[in-house]
Amino acid sequence: MMVPLTRLGLPLRHPAALLATWFGAGLLPWAPGSWGSLAALPFAWAIEWRFGQAGLAIAAILVFAAGCWAADTVARAGAVRDPGFVVIDEVAAQWLVLAAAPHSLSAYAIGFLLFRIADVIKPWPARWADRALHGGLGIMLDDVFAALYAGAALFLLWSLGIA
Repeated sequence: MMVPLTRLGLPLRHPAALLATWFGAGLLPWAPGSWGSLAALPFAWAIEWRFGQAGLAIAAILVFAAGCWAADTVARAGAVRDPGFVVIDEVAAQWLVLAAAPHSLSAYAIGFLLFRIADVIKPWPARWADRALHGGLGIMLDDVFAALYAGAALFLLWSLGIA
């Protein structure tokens, strides 16, 4: 189901709306979190290719900080606690997962799947953050916690020669 732009509470051209929806990826129908994670992959590939794993981790931190502002701005404007179309949290978290893996298509595919599983399951403390924290930080932080689990699993698989 496509999200009406009026639910954003801001015009899509607003910097917070562009970032929060990751340039509209969160507005695609069905499973916006998966679209956001998928849209994060080519950016991650380019960043890691140019700046390495440390550069991707730094980019994840920067997107997390920008995402706290963008998610909070959009959530307040639309009067929704955690809008599903806000996917910048998936972008920052997906990049964090991929910073723990080699620069390969198989590692990216496995990292994508592991993060989507962790984001849906929301192991502790991700579930706690999702329920207890509000605003931009709450929107962003639960995915980062899920990313720590997915990144650890990806690193383990890579270390075992599976990824």
